[in-house]
Amino acid sequence: MLRKVNSQVQGYRAVDGAGVSLVRVLGNETTDVYDPFLMLDAFDSTDPADYVAGFPMHPHRGIETVTFLSKGTIVHEDHLGTKAAIHDGEAQWLTAGSGAFHSEMPQPAERMLGVQLWLNIPARYKMTADPFYHGILNDEIQEFALDAGKLRLVAGSYQGHSGIQGKYSPLDFYDIHLEPHGKVELDVPGGNKSVMVFTLEGDAVVSGTPVATKTAAKLGEGDTVTIEAGVAPIEILFMCSERLGEPIAWYGPIVMNTHQELLDALDEIDLGTFIKKAATYENK
Repeated sequence: MLRKVNSQVQGYRAVDGAGVSLVRVLGNETTDVYDPFLMLDAFDSTDPADYVAGFPMHPHRGIETVTFLSKGTIVHEDHLGTKAAIHDGEAQWLTAGSGAFHSEMPQPAERMLGVQLWLNIPARYKMTADPFYHGILNDEIQEFALDAGKLRLVAGSYQGHSGIQGKYSPLDFYDIHLEPHGKVELDVPGGNKSVMVFTLEGDAVVSGTPVATKTAAKLGEGDTVTIEAGVAPIEILFMCSERLGEPIAWYGPIVMNTHQELLDALDEIDLGTFIKKAATYENK
C-alpha cells in the first residue's frame, strides 16, 4: 500500500542565530504531526551576507541535530575545543543528550544549500544520552544508482546497507537526486514509522501528490513511497524515524518533556552546571 501525503508545510523566510537568513519549515506548531521531527530549517543563498554571522556557541539538551549540506561549508566547534568542518554533500550528527555547547559557522561559498533537522530523543534517554558528534563525510556516504538518478545513504540503512545509526531514535536519511521525469520507489514497511520528505530543490510528485520546492511532506501508513521529478531535475531528502507520542516542553535550544525540566536546564546554564558528561567526538 502506498504511503500517501497527509500533511504539507512549505517553508518561509526567517532569521535565526546571529542573523542568519534561512527557510523555517518545521517548528513548535508541527511537533504532533511530524513527531519525532521537531525542527527543520533549510539554507539556500548565493549571498554570504545571509549566513556568515552563523550560530555562535549555544547550548542544546534533549535532542539530536543532523545538518546536511548539498553545497557549502560549515565549521563546527564545541565546548571541548573540537573543531571540524563539513563540505558539499556531507553532514554532521550531534547528539546533545544531557547537554552540549557548540557553534556552527557557515563559510562563504558560491551557494549555501542544505538543511538542519532536530530529532527528538525519547524521555528515558534525554538525561542519560552521552553527547556525541560525528562528521558524516563523503567517503563514508554510500551512493546507489537509480534508473534516472542516484540515492545517497547519509544515515540509517537502505536495502541492507548501513550508514551511521541513531542510538536513541532511529533515522534513515537519504539524499535523492532525480533527473527530469525520473522516479524512484522506496520500500518503507512498519506501522509506527514516521516518514517525511523535504523538497530541497525543485518540485516533486510524492506518492501521487504534488509537493512544491522547500516543502516538508508527511506521509501516512503504508509500505511504499514513490517520488517523481517533473520537467526539471530535483533533489529531495527522505527521512524516516519512529513516532514517540510523548509530551514536549520546548524553549529555544532545549527540548524536554516538562516545564520544570526546562527551568532546571536554564538554571543550570546560569550556574555553570549544564554539562553533565564529557562528550565523544569523531572526525576531529
